[in-house]
Amino acid sequence: MERHYNWAWVEGAVSAAIADWNNCAGAQEDRGPWFNLREQEGREAVYDSALLAVERDAKRARLGPRERQEAHRRVVAIFPRFASIALGLEDEAVHLLTDGFLPVGTQFAQWARRFDSDLSIGDTIQACRNAWTVCGIQPLLGDVMQMTPAIIGYSLLYPYSDNYLDSEKIPKQRKLEFSGRFRDRLCGLDVDARDRNESAVWAMVRLIEDQFPRTRFPRVFESLLAIHQAQEDSMAQLNRGRAVSEAELLRLSCAKGGTSVLADACLSHGFLNDEEARFAFEWGVLLQLGDDLQDVQDDLKHGAATLFSRAAAKRIPLDSLVRQLLAFSENVADQIERLPHGEPALKRLLRTSWRSLILMAVARSHRYFTSEFLAECERGSSFRFGFLRARHKRLAGRRGLYKLLFESFLQFEDVDLTHLPSPENWMQSICDPHFTPDFSRAASFRA
Repeated sequence: MERHYNWAWVEGAVSAAIADWNNCAGAQEDRGPWFNLREQEGREAVYDSALLAVERDAKRARLGPRERQEAHRRVVAIFPRFASIALGLEDEAVHLLTDGFLPVGTQFAQWARRFDSDLSIGDTIQACRNAWTVCGIQPLLGDVMQMTPAIIGYSLLYPYSDNYLDSEKIPKQRKLEFSGRFRDRLCGLDVDARDRNESAVWAMVRLIEDQFPRTRFPRVFESLLAIHQAQEDSMAQLNRGRAVSEAELLRLSCAKGGTSVLADACLSHGFLNDEEARFAFEWGVLLQLGDDLQDVQDDLKHGAATLFSRAAAKRIPLDSLVRQLLAFSENVADQIERLPHGEPALKRLLRTSWRSLILMAVARSHRYFTSEFLAECERGSSFRFGFLRARHKRLAGRRGLYKLLFESFLQFEDVDLTHLPSPENWMQSICDPHFTPDFSRAASFRA
């Protein structure tokens, strides 16, 4: 019997994820690798060398088109050595990054900038991270890794919808109205956009509809409505602040994160079997809990409640929660091994990346942990925690590595987007009722 991703299904998936999370409570053994000081220092030296080279080539790229292309080529050429030595990745994983994730990231960044030249580098990075998640799912479901209209549409919903709802400049009533109108549009209703932001959101939904017609792929739109419902529930419940119990905070994080990657998987393949749906949901739970850990300082500052910020506010060390998160990460990674598709190198890369993100968050939020736990975690990190903190500003700042890489992506002119709808005309297709968009270039993605 085919599953429907209605709210009853989501509640069942949340309960299963919470049970798995609770089973990880009290975890002590860390299954990850260990690094000595010499190994960490060697990786740090390679990291700094790569960062300096990227910064140098980014400056050269401003000189002209020829210099931009040459700089982009050098930046991409730097990456294999950086990934293999600094990150400790095997050759197959490096190949996945250089020949898979980097090219689709370039296509995404170029399409997004040509669609909306006002889109910031930060918003592009945020959206591309989700696009990379979907592209990572594709091989696990037996598909070729590639950028598609639906991936672009769903990933760009993040800066246009989430950032709108998170903005302190937008009145609460306006946000509620937008959320309701957005839900109607996801249901397939004909809703006229009332401003530029809604026009962009509607345009992204149109990209998804073109690749996955509603009558043939209803699960895609059920998953989109599920993540929308989870976000609405989270907004409504968290407005209650201290009235929200820790059990409810966990439920909200599981629902929001799980439905997000469930939608990623549906937009990758169109439909899922039970095993694929459960894996995608728990992957999303893992990523959401990781984000909650990463954002603990900002959440405390703004009064946002999560499992991690609630414990930190009570001055409870986060040691046990992070042990639980690391164990949960390993359990999700074990699930990936049971999927019949996907190269072993990809599965190992995902396992490594999830662990690394958690350890990086621990390094940044070190004040919320005991010194004994920090020392233990640092031995499992490729880089010393002090190094990670010192480089964080360069990574996330105005001239950080991510921004330099994406500026390189945006400046590189030899990018083939002919298999995707024209970004320059896509907004016009929504705003002008007399304009007939050209869907022919996206036809190959239709199942």
